[in-house]
Amino acid sequence: MMEKITIQVPASTSNLGPGFDCLGVALRLYNFVTITRGGEHRSSRIVDEAARKFFKESRARTFSFSCVIRGEVPSSRGLGASATIRLGVLHGLNRLAGDPLDRLSILQLCAQLEGHPDNAAPATLGGFTVARGQTMQRFEVSPRLHFVLLIPDFEIKTARARNVLPAKIDRAAAVESCANACAITAAFTSRNYENLRGKFVDYFHQPFRQKLIPFLPRVIAAAEKAGALGAFLSGSGSTIAAVTLRDRDKVGAAMLRAARSTSARTVITTADNNGVSFNSQPSVPQLR
Repeated sequence: MMEKITIQVPASTSNLGPGFDCLGVALRLYNFVTITRGGEHRSSRIVDEAARKFFKESRARTFSFSCVIRGEVPSSRGLGASATIRLGVLHGLNRLAGDPLDRLSILQLCAQLEGHPDNAAPATLGGFTVARGQTMQRFEVSPRLHFVLLIPDFEIKTARARNVLPAKIDRAAAVESCANACAITAAFTSRNYENLRGKFVDYFHQPFRQKLIPFLPRVIAAAEKAGALGAFLSGSGSTIAAVTLRDRDKVGAAMLRAARSTSARTVITTADNNGVSFNSQPSVPQLR
């Protein structure tokens, strides 16, 4: 009987501007979750909730376990850290229990725990994903496309970021956001990435979350001026992600200057097309 398993789970950037709660891309930035049968782990709400969910839904015999989390995905920065932990626990327990659940079922459990599927889908399946309810569509992303991440030194809890959103928005703003989300989807699925230029403009959430990240507009403008196809708030923040086919170092430097912060950092990486995997080592992203 298997006693120990390590799960590699990629970070993800979600929303991509107007694709609120439905679009996401897995990134080559990883957390590792090691689950060992027996022993005790330090109580953690996120781990305990995932374990309860797994044993309830799988009907597997409950067993004690310890959990160790390590990796490169910072928490509460809009890079899907909570999804990496939940998926790591769910997949680890599932493997140790003899695989009673398939990958899609585990994705759905993670999405339920998260409250939305836009990180769970890309982290599970890899690539660019479109999630709508129980339906997930996944597409490969070319390594030509680089993601430049400006990661500030402060956290933003998802609940707080949702509390600043209004109950209603203007119809014209909603139509433009919807059109941009459709254009982003078409560009990723066709791999015609130049068509992403100018399409990350959003009115669903970014204008309201700007009060939490005051430098958001100028960092986006700086990235685009430096050659990026566009930039957006990654998830609910605080990370700002730029997408570019060229001048990635120039884009990163411009974003750092615009943030006017000595404690922010940049990570330059590409999409992960594999999703959750077992007992493998990651490629190390470029740190700036």
